[in-house]
Amino acid sequence: MIRNISQITDVERLKCVIDDASFFVLTCHAGPDGDALGSTLGLAHYLKGLGKEALVIVPDAYPDFLAWMPGSQEILRFDKHREKAEIMIAMSDVIVAMDYNALSRVDDMGPLIEKAKAKKILIDHHLSPDSFCDLCFSYPNLSSTCEVVFRLILAMDGYDCLTKAACECLYAGIMTDTGCLSYGPCTSELYILVSLLIQKDINKDRIYNKIFNNYSEGRLRMMGYVLYEKMQVYPESHAALITLSREEMNRFNFIKGDTEGLVNIPLQMKGIYFSAFLREDTEKDLIRVSLRSQGTFPCNKFAAQYFHGGGHLNASGGQFDGQLSEAIELFEKALGEFGK
Repeated sequence: MIRNISQITDVERLKCVIDDASFFVLTCHAGPDGDALGSTLGLAHYLKGLGKEALVIVPDAYPDFLAWMPGSQEILRFDKHREKAEIMIAMSDVIVAMDYNALSRVDDMGPLIEKAKAKKILIDHHLSPDSFCDLCFSYPNLSSTCEVVFRLILAMDGYDCLTKAACECLYAGIMTDTGCLSYGPCTSELYILVSLLIQKDINKDRIYNKIFNNYSEGRLRMMGYVLYEKMQVYPESHAALITLSREEMNRFNFIKGDTEGLVNIPLQMKGIYFSAFLREDTEKDLIRVSLRSQGTFPCNKFAAQYFHGGGHLNASGGQFDGQLSEAIELFEKALGEFGK
């Protein structure tokens, strides 16, 4: 039995919005990951199955290892086709904000979404959503935005309308945001939801290989370099840090997605409960911060206090405006201060 996560009235309002609208624009955060793409594409497939027109617009590039997702070839990139994207956003009946909690997460798309006359719906699992939508479905206690989407579809009695393509996308998002159900809020209900997706005849092994066994040679060589040369361990703090400069990434022919998952590796060490990854952004003059933890260490509070970020208890991110060396210095200082 899958419990309803939303008030019946909210689900009914969502269903009415879907029934009354014709053209949907689905958006996700900059630097889309598996959950962002999986949720937008999964919902787009569902809406198209209902006879609606649905277009996915993303702010910028997504990793190559996600390009297999059904419908990815129809995604409109805002940074490459800005004029067309602006027209589509202005023409839409409904704009769905997926896997982000603030318009700042979509970069230059934010002001366009804000001023659009379309109804706006937020579907997300991050903390503290801003108030920029007419309907808000925000559930930080759930594993992924894909889980939220799937639960909402079930609540609208839409399971029979879900295609195999939609289920592949939703499954991929759940798998990537939970490390194949190895961390995060993986409740017993989530396993039931996954089984319902698999019943749609998706090939879970193929999806796993497409995502996790589809990296570049440069990614593997960079991983070895990171672990041998760049990982610092702080035993007294049960923490580890890995860093990469833009020059180091270029040395390994970096492509989008090559650093995915690196932050999780130090957590495999005995006695390490907190892992951080600091890297120079390849396009902007800032430092990207990824944080992961095990147990009760609050990554989200650490990110908010020191790196203008946030997220979940065990998985968070942020950024630092400055040099990599300064970010490392701040991280080491924070380790000594945090929680005292």
